[in-house]
Amino acid sequence: MNLAQMRAELERLIASTRAILDGAAAEQRDLNADEQSRFDAEMTQIDGLRTRIGREERVVVLESEQRQAVRPAQRPVPDAAIGMNRRETQQYSLVRAINAAMTNDWRGAELERDASEATAKRLGRSPNGSFFVPADWMERRDLTVGTASAGGNTVATDLLAQSFIDLLRNRMALRQAGATMLSGLVGNVAIPRQSGGATAYWVAENAAATESQQTFDQVTMTPKTVGAFTDISRRLLNQSSIDVESLVRMDLATVLALAIDLAGLHGTGASNQPTGLINVAGIGSVAGGTNGAVPTWANIVALETAVAVPNADIGRLAYVTNAKVRGKLKSTPRVAGTNDNMIWQDGNNPLNGYQSVVSNQVSSTLTKGTSSGVCSAIFYGNWGDLLVGMWGGLDILVDPYTGSTAGTVRVVALQDVDVAVRHPESFAAMLDALTT
Repeated sequence: MNLAQMRAELERLIASTRAILDGAAAEQRDLNADEQSRFDAEMTQIDGLRTRIGREERVVVLESEQRQAVRPAQRPVPDAAIGMNRRETQQYSLVRAINAAMTNDWRGAELERDASEATAKRLGRSPNGSFFVPADWMERRDLTVGTASAGGNTVATDLLAQSFIDLLRNRMALRQAGATMLSGLVGNVAIPRQSGGATAYWVAENAAATESQQTFDQVTMTPKTVGAFTDISRRLLNQSSIDVESLVRMDLATVLALAIDLAGLHGTGASNQPTGLINVAGIGSVAGGTNGAVPTWANIVALETAVAVPNADIGRLAYVTNAKVRGKLKSTPRVAGTNDNMIWQDGNNPLNGYQSVVSNQVSSTLTKGTSSGVCSAIFYGNWGDLLVGMWGGLDILVDPYTGSTAGTVRVVALQDVDVAVRHPESFAAMLDALTT
C-alpha cells in the first residue's frame, strides 16, 4: 500500500473499532468474546499502520528536503550568469580567450573580453587571474549545429554535447556516488537543518505535559579557492580546430575534478581547504583493530548498521573506496575458511547489494597504531547528504613565462568551492583497512 492507501485503511479501522465500542455502549454491556477478538485484532493493525505511516511520512519529508537541496544544481542562480544567448555561447572560444590573455591583445576576442567583464560585474570582483569564463558557457548543453548533411559540418563551432561542468562532475567519484552538486552559488550559503525534535512525557491523570520544542541549526558553506594548472604548447593553442578546444576543456576539467574530489573526501578544513568527509565530526566509525585489520564481512555490515541505527539509511546509499580495498575484498571470503562467496561480488552493486564506487582518490596511506601509511579508507552512506558547492565563473590565469624556454603556456584554473554534510549520521567510515 502507498501512503494514501495506508491512511485510508487506518481511518476505516478506527471507524470500525469505534463502531464496536459504540454498539456495546448503546446496549450498556461489555464486549462479548467475538467483539473483543475483533477489537484487539483491529487495534493491532492500527498500531502497525501508524508505525508504517510514520516511517513513510519521514521518508517523504527527507526526500522533499533533498529535492530542495538539489534544485540549485539543476539551474544556476540567475545572478551567476550574464545572459549570453545561444549564438554567443556557440561562438565563445576558451582557446581564443587564452591566446588573447597571453598576448594582451583582445582584438578578435571581444566576445570573450566582454563576457569576462560582465561576469566580474555580476560577482562584484575582478578575476584573480587573467579573465573569467562565464557561467552561461560552462553550463551550456545543446551546441550542435543543424543537420550535418545540410551544412552543419561546415560550421566552425564547438560540437561538444556536454558542458564544462558536466565533464568536471563525471570525473568525480563523489558525483558517481550521488553527491549533491550546487553550482552557480552567489554569496555565503546557509541551509536550515532541524537538529532536534520535541520530547514526549508520561503524565498523571489531569496533569499537564511538559513543553518541549524543536531545535534548528544551519549547514554553512563559504567559498574556498582551488587552483590547478595545465601546460599547453603554444603551437597547439594557435590551432583553430574544435578538437583543440575540446582538449583544453578536458584538461582543465580533469585537474580541477581531482582537486575537488580529494577535498570532498580528505579535506583537512585547515589551510584554506574544505572539511572533507574524513574530518566531519559525528559520522559513524568502524574500527578494524588497534593496528588496523583486513576488512571483514562483519566490518561491512557494521558500516551499514552505523548509518541505519540513527535512521539515516535512505537516499543515495553507496560505498566509496579505492582499488586496493576492492582487490582485497575480491579475495576475502565472507566466512573464513570458504572460497566460494567473496565479500566483493560481481555485478553493478557488488558490496552487499549497494553501489560501490572505486577511486584512488580514497586514501591508502592512512595510519593506525603501528600500521604507518598503509591503511585504506572505506566510506558508506547517503551521498545525497554530501554537498559540493561551486561559486561564480571559472577564473583563468594565463602564464606564458614559466615555460617560455620550451614554448609552453601554463593555464591556471581557479574555482571557488566548498564541501558540507547535511547530516553527519548519514555516513560511516572504516579508516584502518589493511590490504596486504
